[in-house]
Amino acid sequence: KSLHELRSQELRRRLRDARLRLGLTQDVATRLERPQSYVSKYEAGERRLDLVEFIDVCAALTVDAEQFIGEFLSDLTRSRNTASSRSH
Repeated sequence: KSLHELRSQELRRRLRDARLRLGLTQDVATRLERPQSYVSKYEAGERRLDLVEFIDVCAALTVDAEQFIGEFLSDLTRSRNTASSRSH
C-alpha cells in the first residue's frame, strides 16, 4: 500500500474508533443529516471527506477537529521517525 493509502486508512480507523467509543451508530448520520450510507462509505474508504465534511463529522462525534488532526499528525510523525531510525 502507498503511504497515502495507509494514512487514509488510519484516519478512517480513528474516526470509526471515535464513533464506537461514544457508542454511536445511526446517530452520526442523523446528526449530519445524511443517510447512514454516507458514514458507512467514508469509514470503508469508498468515499473521501473534504476538510469541511471532516470538521462536520468531528462535530457530530463531539470531537475537537483540531485536536483530532493534531494527534493524528503527531502520531504519523512519530511513526515516520521510528521507521527512519530503524532503516539507519
